Amino acid sequence: MAKKVSRRLQELQKKVEDRAYQPLEALQLLKETATAKFPESAEAHIRLGIDPKYTDQQLRTTVSLPKGTGQVVRVAVIAKGEKVKEALNAGADIAGSEELIDEIQKGMMDFDCLIATPDVMPLVAKLGRLLGPRGLMPSPKGGTVTADVAQAIAEFKGGKLEFRADRTGIVHVMFGKAAFPAEDLLLNLHALQETVDRNRPSGAKGRYWRSLYVSATMGPSIEVDISVLRDIKLDAG
Repeated sequence: MAKKVSRRLQELQKKVEDRAYQPLEALQLLKETATAKFPESAEAHIRLGIDPKYTDQQLRTTVSLPKGTGQVVRVAVIAKGEKVKEALNAGADIAGSEELIDEIQKGMMDFDCLIATPDVMPLVAKLGRLLGPRGLMPSPKGGTVTADVAQAIAEFKGGKLEFRADRTGIVHVMFGKAAFPAEDLLLNLHALQETVDRNRPSGAKGRYWRSLYVSATMGPSIEVDISVLRDIKLDAG
């Protein structure tokens, strides 16, 4: 059954032309169409020419957004001994060892990012079925399995995000808040584009980028001209 489009969204869709916009123009339009009654996020939806069912065509990595995410990120750390204390001193919201694993198994999910030290990964493995579908399972590729917990906590609280291509080869990433200045959103979107290009899977054949759309959480999709975004020279200062 087709999903009913609200009158609000129908009106906003009329503002969007059927064309690829210049990046800054697209982000200004995104801001203009963020009219929901809550602070909306800015989202990027990237269709890539990959088939993630093949291991050499999978994309899973992290991006550090120069202007941050605009969100308060709750970080949990699973470690042993002194590393637990180190994590709490570095600003972790929750840190623990086997007892934290037990709490998570019982359904405690009061965190947005879970970091684990390599030595506890055999214990964390039992949480795979629970954390995997939520995208919270620690992984070396995602930067969430590390012995340097203090640095990882600082990075994820400061605007580092993990993302991956879904099974259809589409990447969905939140890259800031719609309330950010358009220029800040552009810096974040450009960092995301560079990260996706830098981590192109070895098995990706032909045209890698198929399309890029941005939108506010409850707003219409706006196509962005990828070649222009790639060519922009930005100063992150």
